[in-house]
Amino acid sequence: MIDSNLLRDNPDAIKASQRARGNDESTVDDAVEADATWRKALQTYESLRAEQNAAAKLVGGASKEDRPALIAAGQVLAEKVKAALKVANAAEVRVNELIWKIENVVIEGIPSGGEENFNVLREVGTKAKFDFEPRDHVALGELLDIIDIERGVKVSGSRFYFLKGWGARLELALMNLALDLASKHNFTALVTPTLVRPEVMAGTGFLGEHSDEIYYLPADDLYLTGTSEVALAGYHSDEIIDLSNGPLRYAGWSTCYRREAGSAGRDTRGILRVHQFNKLEMFSYINPADAEAEHLKLLALEEDMLQACGLAYRVIDTAAGDLGSSAARKYDSEAWVPSQQTYRELTSSSNCTTYQARRLNVRFRDENGKTQTAATLNGTLATTRWLVAILETHQQEDGSVLIPEALRPYLGGQQIIHPKAGK
Repeated sequence: MIDSNLLRDNPDAIKASQRARGNDESTVDDAVEADATWRKALQTYESLRAEQNAAAKLVGGASKEDRPALIAAGQVLAEKVKAALKVANAAEVRVNELIWKIENVVIEGIPSGGEENFNVLREVGTKAKFDFEPRDHVALGELLDIIDIERGVKVSGSRFYFLKGWGARLELALMNLALDLASKHNFTALVTPTLVRPEVMAGTGFLGEHSDEIYYLPADDLYLTGTSEVALAGYHSDEIIDLSNGPLRYAGWSTCYRREAGSAGRDTRGILRVHQFNKLEMFSYINPADAEAEHLKLLALEEDMLQACGLAYRVIDTAAGDLGSSAARKYDSEAWVPSQQTYRELTSSSNCTTYQARRLNVRFRDENGKTQTAATLNGTLATTRWLVAILETHQQEDGSVLIPEALRPYLGGQQIIHPKAGK
């Protein structure tokens, strides 16, 4: 959540962020008013409580004759204290409700607006061109016998699939390449839980406007995660972490689940937009002063992966209205997909500043020993979706696919995937 001190000292900065995101500014005014009401109620309670304590001392030293009246007055005062506490608690609940509704304050300089208002920072690589009619990843998957969508639908319904043979191995190779890259840069590997408690899901900011994207198991009161970011953000919840030797960095490997609510008719062909996929996610806990530099580090690692897979891509600075509630800035890396003649997102990296850590109570001690709220960042290093761009970019006229050189060591040196006989 946002810093309450910023709400009190500079509400206009939060309003400017709300405008950039396309959100309602009045929520900030309501929160400012509620915060003032709470502080006044708390002051009233503390004043009455102090009066009650002073009155209790008088009873102890009073004469026998005066004591009954003092006790009676103390009882009246106790009721006032009780009532004042109730008012203060209710006011605190109200201000917290409003503060939790306000999305993270965006970093100055990012574009305002929605999904289409991003800024392109750079384009890298040469877009694949063919002297034959290229196939899309679905046709390639069928020809190579490595993606079985028909049986995925039969077993689980729409937007499910099987990866088969070299398809399954290619995904595992991709994940292992990403994990090795992260490990070389001091990210600790974690295989994370994919079911989390409501307070963790809420703490990461995923139970807002887009909560309909999340699978919920009411019998267990648990949520299926759409990214290991959720579990990684909760890993150090309610802890004071040691950042004296630098940031804590994790690489979380997990299966991810998304309902894809509201996406009817979009990307229904293939494995671009599915309900279940694998993902390798980087996550950093860091001193907020170093967060922007860390963000660029995550982005650089993502670009290393894209280049290792021989993909043409662009990096965009995502507009404020497309950030999601937790991110203050997000860079998306989008690979060129030949069959669609457009760029599609493969990775994103987000600087969540102190927003998630404040909600999840993750702190560290600064150089003076004072407790401060940490910053958190996340970045995707590989997902199942990458197979779309890899297969289409490296296809050959006969339907075979060249395996990117960086992936070959994870595939026993295999250099090419050939069409299955009879296909």
